[in-house]
Amino acid sequence: MADKLIEMRSVYAGYGNAVILRDVDLDIYSDDFIGVIGPNGGGKTTLIKTILGLIKPRKGKVSYMFDRDRHAIGYLPQLHKFDPRFPIKVCEVVLSGLYDNRLRPSIYRRKDRMKAMELLESMNIQDLAKMPIGELSGGQMQRTFLCRAIISDPILLILDEPNTYVDNKFEHDLYDRLKDLNKRMAILLVSHDIGTISYYIKSIACVNHKVHYHGSGKITQDQLAAYDCPIQIITHGAVPHTVLKTHQDELDTE
Repeated sequence: MADKLIEMRSVYAGYGNAVILRDVDLDIYSDDFIGVIGPNGGGKTTLIKTILGLIKPRKGKVSYMFDRDRHAIGYLPQLHKFDPRFPIKVCEVVLSGLYDNRLRPSIYRRKDRMKAMELLESMNIQDLAKMPIGELSGGQMQRTFLCRAIISDPILLILDEPNTYVDNKFEHDLYDRLKDLNKRMAILLVSHDIGTISYYIKSIACVNHKVHYHGSGKITQDQLAAYDCPIQIITHGAVPHTVLKTHQDELDTE
């Protein structure tokens, strides 16, 4: 039986005078692979920051059933928040996922560097280990930061729109990699592409100021409407297409 990692009860959170999340109840277990969906401005990033402890709840409580050192949760943020001009090499970026305030980066152990190289090789970017991070493509940078997020073998991995800069081939490789990682860590994945992630995830949390949890990786447009989650369902077939909700005037003419 899976262990409970995080328990959120009646959580309210926001910034300044604005309350973004209201009355959130959510449990995260050790074998979870949760897809987080919802409209822009609905509170997905606020939910992540609250779980990470970057935002303190205004009301309610977030409980952690594990030792909350800085390596317990791996985090892959949206890359547009990273400054590519920062002077650091690819391998050093990966190793920084092990950084401890008590230690200097220069004293990483040999086995740490070997592990960093193994992760880079698993992402097919081992030849870029000594390249400055700012010279990478968006997809290469995304792979590098995924290696950084998992080098400490976290209990929970949180990814915020990880497929933003990747090509179609690596997108599927990425999700296959995440599915394999889910055998040893819980995963919380924020994405707009429910059509793709529904093949990999185990459950869905729709975030639109409140959090509606759906205990399956499959969800219908009617369920989204019931959860007050106004996003489109995108499906895949021989011809890429989007299924749009029927317009009211079309219903009136039937």
